[in-house]
Amino acid sequence: MAAHAVGAILKEHEVELGQCLQGSVALVTGAGRGIGRATARYAAASGARVLATDIDAASARATARAIAAEGRAAQALAADVCSLDAMRQAAGHAAEAFGKLDVLFACAGIYPSMPIADVTDAHFDAVIGLNLRGVLNGVKAVLPHMERNGGGRIVVVSSITGNRAGYPGLGVYAASKGAVNGLIRTAALEFAAKGITVNGVEPGTIRTEGVAVMGETAMAGIARHIPLQRLGAPEEIASACVFLASGAARYITGQTIVVDGGQTLPELPLELWRIIPPSGRHLAEKDDANTSR
Repeated sequence: MAAHAVGAILKEHEVELGQCLQGSVALVTGAGRGIGRATARYAAASGARVLATDIDAASARATARAIAAEGRAAQALAADVCSLDAMRQAAGHAAEAFGKLDVLFACAGIYPSMPIADVTDAHFDAVIGLNLRGVLNGVKAVLPHMERNGGGRIVVVSSITGNRAGYPGLGVYAASKGAVNGLIRTAALEFAAKGITVNGVEPGTIRTEGVAVMGETAMAGIARHIPLQRLGAPEEIASACVFLASGAARYITGQTIVVDGGQTLPELPLELWRIIPPSGRHLAEKDDANTSR
């Protein structure tokens, strides 16, 4: 792909990885918006032929059209990750359309808010069903195709929530993402001998359509607590996903990459740290060898 064509897709916060997926075929779930859409476009810009899937057929088609407009091969398919049959059909469609299936980008997810005390069976089943079972269904669907190829790459979008941090109202979501990380590690062990790597990306707060509904004031407030002083862009998660699917990551498996602008690093909120005078920034001083924090 010509450099100017790749550049047309890459935005302000994207890093070009070249044609690191040249010749690959990728199935992307949740490709209709947000991180999934960015990942589908980024994978295509990096040389992959892409099947963009989403439960919303129209949004999947929009992603495929955007990829095709850049001169890359893409198709769209409506698919519900909660259905194993649907995911098997999607995997088969990708293999039939493009001749094989090398990569799964499992990007579909939901994060409805509900306090733990109010969690209903319906809420629990919906979140776990999509965020955890949906990943499992995708993995099971692509596995036979990757086994036939003699290898493959599975990349799952997880989260810092549930793995590095908590968030009020997102208890079930946090549980689903913690479970996803366990699934990543176990699948990596089970599939290693087949030449299949399994890894994940843990995004921090990313400026997706779902986050944007909070409004600019709320997002600016969140950004002040992030060391890099801004929310992430979907393309910055996509670049990490594409890296993990590339040959450069062939010796990485069972791992997750945190992409959060340093969001999970501070011991104290950054605004509090800034107002503490330098003389008070040591929470305890050792007066002698026996004094400890």
